[in-house]
Amino acid sequence: MTAEHTVPSPGVPPRDHGSSPVSVMPPRGTPSGLRRPVPQPSARPASPVPLLLADAAAALLGTLALSGTQRHSLLAALLIAASLLLRPRGGRPPGPGPLEELPAVCGRVAVAWLALAALWAAYRPEHALSAGTVLTGLVLQSAAGGALRAAVHGRRHAALRSHPHAALVVGPAATAQRVAAALLRHPRCGVRPVGVVAEQPDGIEGLPVLRTGEEVERAVIQNGVRTVLTVHPSVHTGQGPLLRALADSGCAVWEVDADSPPHPAKERLAGFACRRLDLSPARRGSAGKRMLDILVSGTLLLLAGPLLLVCALTLRLSDGPGVVFRQERIGRNGEPFTLLKFRTHRPVDAHESATRWSVADENEMRRFCRMLRRTSLDELLQLWNVLRGDMSLVGPRPERPYFVSQFSRTYPGYAARHRMRAGITGLAQVHGLRGDTSIEDRCRFDNAYIDDWSLWQDICILLRTAVTLVRPTGS
Repeated sequence: MTAEHTVPSPGVPPRDHGSSPVSVMPPRGTPSGLRRPVPQPSARPASPVPLLLADAAAALLGTLALSGTQRHSLLAALLIAASLLLRPRGGRPPGPGPLEELPAVCGRVAVAWLALAALWAAYRPEHALSAGTVLTGLVLQSAAGGALRAAVHGRRHAALRSHPHAALVVGPAATAQRVAAALLRHPRCGVRPVGVVAEQPDGIEGLPVLRTGEEVERAVIQNGVRTVLTVHPSVHTGQGPLLRALADSGCAVWEVDADSPPHPAKERLAGFACRRLDLSPARRGSAGKRMLDILVSGTLLLLAGPLLLVCALTLRLSDGPGVVFRQERIGRNGEPFTLLKFRTHRPVDAHESATRWSVADENEMRRFCRMLRRTSLDELLQLWNVLRGDMSLVGPRPERPYFVSQFSRTYPGYAARHRMRAGITGLAQVHGLRGDTSIEDRCRFDNAYIDDWSLWQDICILLRTAVTLVRPTGS
């Protein structure tokens, strides 16, 4: 799992860029160099309250079919509760049309009525609801729900047509201009592009092309930009820092596939497949993730204390002083920290420690050191890094500054791994990307983990890691 044990993708050796300093973030003055997020009110999704009220009113109208039945009030309360729990959610503004949403509304209303009838028949068989009552209530509620939801969506469409969201389109100039032109031709989308962010204008007529961070900042302030559309796959290239800065400033960031999508898309914008990007997953659940880190790392340190002491004493007696190995690694936002582990190899000097790629197959390594490395026991001291907050239990594996500098230039998206705290294990490791495996593959799995982050995913990765450690394959 460490940098000393990895190799680049087969057939793609890392390019030698010398020992230049690490530059995880792009230099200022480029489109990716938005220096400070502009404080703006966050781009909030449409309020769910109007649709909630519409569904509640429709359920209330549906209860008219229950008049005259035993315990009418109890049945009505159960029906309203079931209808609200099963109600269809509203999508991205301007939201789906009333006809597109009608099948989902009718289906959920039917489930609510059938479940109510079945439960009531089991509870009071002598007063079971008749088929006519269920059918009447189903039709009443479906019709009311469809009509009321259509009214809500109609008001939202009208509001967006009158006051569309100002947007920036980020990506290659030609493709970004094509997407912007399509959005301007379809004002019902509720999005009005005001500029294109690209490195080169390409001489194409259309919206102004913004090439520096200052120009982007000025456009955001002057136009009140709350929406950013990135043409796939800009988020995984050099535009990632810019998009994160814009997201931090309160903009909603959407990824737009300008070509035909290879699979059906849930969201569409002027016919383009799109999806909402969450560029701050660590912030979204930072409290829960940090609590999990503290709880698990603290518990494991207490339980593994005797084992750590035995390993340290054995290593001291068998291989001399210098039990703990300290090495600078790059963590979240490109900030360096000192990683701790048991020393299993003695570098010749500091330069070799910082720049030598792999020592996993060194034959001169003592037997006990090889055992520590094969079983990953040499990594246990990193629990202290987790407890301190330098690392997390789950996240991208940290690398040394020398290799971060190389890989950030060689592999697209590598620098984007640093938007989350580094981890002891990660999605790449539980998919077999440990030891001498592809950097390109690790980068792809790490970014997928960050994009789809959830606390449950962290727990699953930890459980899979515990199973993997039963089979010692090296780290």
